[in-house]
Amino acid sequence: MCGIAGVLNFADTGLEVKIQAMQNALAHRGPDDAGIYISSDRFSALAHTRLSILDLSLDGHQPMSTPDGRYHITFNGEIYNFRELRQNLIAQGELFLSQTDTEVILKLFQRHGADCVDRLRGMFAFAIWDDREQTCFLARDPLGIKPLYYWQSGSTLVFASEVKAVLASRLVPVKMSAIGLYGYLTSGSVPEPHTIVEGIRCLPAGHWLKWQAGEVKQHQYWEIQFGNEPISLPEAKEKVRHALIDSVKHHFVSDVPVGIFLSGGIDSTAVVALAHETQSCDLRTYAIAFKESEWNEGSVAKLTAQHFETKHTELCLTAHDAGAILPKFLESLDQPTIDGFNTFCVSQLAHNDGTKVVLSGLGGDEIFGGYKSFQKVPQLLRISQSLHLLRPIIAKLGKGLAERSSQPKFKRLSDYLGQEPSTRVAMSAFRGIFSKSETAIIARKYLPSLQKLDLPELDNFNCLTPDLTGNFPSLEDEVSFWELSGYMRNQLLRDSDVMSMAWGLELRVPFVDRNLLEAIATIPSHLRLASGKGLLTQALPELPEWVVNQPKRGFSFPFQKWMNNEWKDYFTQLHLPSEVSLNQWYRRWSLMILDYWWQQNVKN
Repeated sequence: MCGIAGVLNFADTGLEVKIQAMQNALAHRGPDDAGIYISSDRFSALAHTRLSILDLSLDGHQPMSTPDGRYHITFNGEIYNFRELRQNLIAQGELFLSQTDTEVILKLFQRHGADCVDRLRGMFAFAIWDDREQTCFLARDPLGIKPLYYWQSGSTLVFASEVKAVLASRLVPVKMSAIGLYGYLTSGSVPEPHTIVEGIRCLPAGHWLKWQAGEVKQHQYWEIQFGNEPISLPEAKEKVRHALIDSVKHHFVSDVPVGIFLSGGIDSTAVVALAHETQSCDLRTYAIAFKESEWNEGSVAKLTAQHFETKHTELCLTAHDAGAILPKFLESLDQPTIDGFNTFCVSQLAHNDGTKVVLSGLGGDEIFGGYKSFQKVPQLLRISQSLHLLRPIIAKLGKGLAERSSQPKFKRLSDYLGQEPSTRVAMSAFRGIFSKSETAIIARKYLPSLQKLDLPELDNFNCLTPDLTGNFPSLEDEVSFWELSGYMRNQLLRDSDVMSMAWGLELRVPFVDRNLLEAIATIPSHLRLASGKGLLTQALPELPEWVVNQPKRGFSFPFQKWMNNEWKDYFTQLHLPSEVSLNQWYRRWSLMILDYWWQQNVKN
């Protein structure tokens, strides 16, 4: 995993300075090597910073070029099936100069053009410059594990692995995006394809982009499709087990040791259990523990590590220790987010232990029904649909509810009752941070021009995610789609990338795998999502009973306690009108993060 950047068609002096500044902004992502390529006409440039995982020799240096000097690639990610692809290409007469997956992508592109992405199993964001045709091809993996941001002005295109690196080019005016701000305040993360900076876009997951002579063409090549094939429970369990074993095996492809993040939950334990079964190497596991017993899962993780005979490293995090880490976490932010601190802390732990690659259980909740949204959202929708004739009355009741209550959940419920019911709107009510009226109040602090913006106009920003392109066999399947393409992609995956790479650590997610999802998504929802991960636990009988039978709770930190005591100095300047309640820790946390980002990037 690495950092990539590029400037296309910059017909002015200073190209070298700009691409060097972008590369410097990505140094933390690739501490092992760095390189720059400048096109023959000296109008375009690619940059790379390398974290060496496969072929640790200088043969893996990037940007990598074809022997004839026509194609040049800068690549971030890992291709887990690269060895099979490499053997197939050798059988077709191709010669290789390295043992890297980067060279495999380059050869595939030469043979198949844009269709090369359909052959890649892994996480990736890459750009390939064709010096003869003066074109550039950019692509992002199907599920959005690796980020890719770009900005276009006229015929010039700037792209990079992080928003920070795009800004480092100093070509982009730094102005906060109203849509990005609205998305962050209502959901806790900035939804793609928007970013927090006006004009910078995120290439959506499962898309490629082609730049030619200043014109940009974008194409979606993949989207998850849910099915409803007839299948028995034993067959479903076998399908899940086979797909998970196959994914874990592929995610261990590496020339350096691979560790695993281990909480006390089912998903990370599943990864450890299957790694123990399929790998001959000694396993390393990492966990965060707390002195506060109500948040501490360290004892469960330690027991699990002993059971599967891993080399286990634990950090017992106190408020004082976490406070010492907090400033570096804030410096590492790429965009405002309500999440990420947990990943930042455990990534530091793995980094300090000398590990360069870790696996995470992220993604299990989204495909096996681990969230309450799988029950609550369909219930909310079915009630709304049964009362559709009373919609005008219900909308008025919702408005009155918001005006009379200071409770955030009632304000979000008011937003829901005031709109046509849909899964997207119900998900927003379930996972929301601030209501639309509260968001309008907060937004005007950062964008004074919004003083004249009425709420009906602000409502136009509510369609922040792509329209659905397919039909869903059940409401629960649609919830799964939104969890995968919304919360997981915009928040969990993005934060995992930024916070692990802040420590030069590659984070892999076996549950977020195209082959695995294509297999499991065909299982009917009444089996796949039954009893909150019931199918997953039945497919993996080796999971310890102390993990399977414990009450469900998400991994979280004692933020409420810390913010009211040891950390209170960070939260003393959050002054807002009384209409916006800050009693909940996550609201204060989200505003502290936003204010820090604004102070560092916009105000000054």
